[in-house]
Amino acid sequence: MGGAMSSITISGDTSGSIILQAPSVSGSTTLTLPTTSGTVLTTANTFGAGLGPAFSAYQSSAQSIAHNTFSKVQFQTENFDTNSNFDNSTNYRFTPTVAGYYYVSELVCFNSLTANSFSQILKNGSSVANSPTGIPWAGIYNSQSTASVLVYMNGSTDYLEVWAYQASGGALSLIVGTNLTAFSAFLARSA
Repeated sequence: MGGAMSSITISGDTSGSIILQAPSVSGSTTLTLPTTSGTVLTTANTFGAGLGPAFSAYQSSAQSIAHNTFSKVQFQTENFDTNSNFDNSTNYRFTPTVAGYYYVSELVCFNSLTANSFSQILKNGSSVANSPTGIPWAGIYNSQSTASVLVYMNGSTDYLEVWAYQASGGALSLIVGTNLTAFSAFLARSA
């Protein structure tokens, strides 16, 4: 191997930061390490699967869905919310702060068997996934609808919500529980 090898400079300061600096040659860079241990991220890194926002929420207080009306489903309780991007008290929406492609799923269970019910995932108010018409669930007199989609989110203003509709002739309540009326999403791939 020919050529001279330049040195790498390591220095620290009173803030606890350690600076690892590559030689001053074309394409050289400076890497600043955090004071805590763990994975180092730089501006060259991007979030990938397993590193980005993820949440899981469910309905813990029964919501009534009026006849012949679209209603936003309220998911009041979080199983987890890794980046605090799900609003479980006001807008019941997921607004991820990392741009990328998100896998999103929802499940809505009505307390009555009706073929005239469905749910949908909306991005910024427009449908991106619809469930099939309500189908019998567990052989009893309930209907469930479910939808899932892989969707791009810009990491700043894009948001996701779940809406439900039913036309049974009267109001229907949703069935509460972590595996009955639920909403979740995670970053599958960064932008």
